[in-house]
Amino acid sequence: MIIKNIEQKIKLTLIVSIGSFLTALLLAGGAFYFAFNLINQSRKQIYVLDGNVPILVRQTDMDINREVEYKSHINLFHLLFFTLPPDDDFIKNNISKSMYLIDQSGLIEYNNLKEKGYYNAVMASSATLSIQTDSIELDLNERQFTFYGTQRIERETSILKRQLITTGRFRDVPRSDNNPHGCLITNWKTVLNKDLETITKSRF
Repeated sequence: MIIKNIEQKIKLTLIVSIGSFLTALLLAGGAFYFAFNLINQSRKQIYVLDGNVPILVRQTDMDINREVEYKSHINLFHLLFFTLPPDDDFIKNNISKSMYLIDQSGLIEYNNLKEKGYYNAVMASSATLSIQTDSIELDLNERQFTFYGTQRIERETSILKRQLITTGRFRDVPRSDNNPHGCLITNWKTVLNKDLETITKSRF
């Protein structure tokens, strides 16, 4: 009887010991997880001194605003590529900046337009070309986009509005001064460019 009681006490002690050990492990794991999250959160907070006043600055995850950056990049490229005043130096400067935002498909399109005398015609007619972005559709899974815009061609006697639709793909690249969004447009092409309306300017 005494031996049986001793065995039960040993089992009870063993159970209590194992339970205490497991509880300690859970508590230690929880404390480690909490400390890990706390450290990560603190790394996203930086205090910047404005005079003698500390200001909290929070670091944000790049992926949170990535879709906005993609759209901004696509919009910027089209503004640079299709904003063409009758100024040869201005046109070359805009085209040069736009080439940092796109692969060889942009250069191919530029050379095609140049061979057709497109830029010479702009200069000869003193036309001013501008582009208004209507919308940009993104497929983040397929890395594809569709750009919808309205091109405005203003001449001395008329204003022509054209509907412009382009498509392409995009991929991430290292950020630089010439490519601050860290994005590169690829396989770019124009799928629609048609006249919408022509407005005759008043001569008075």
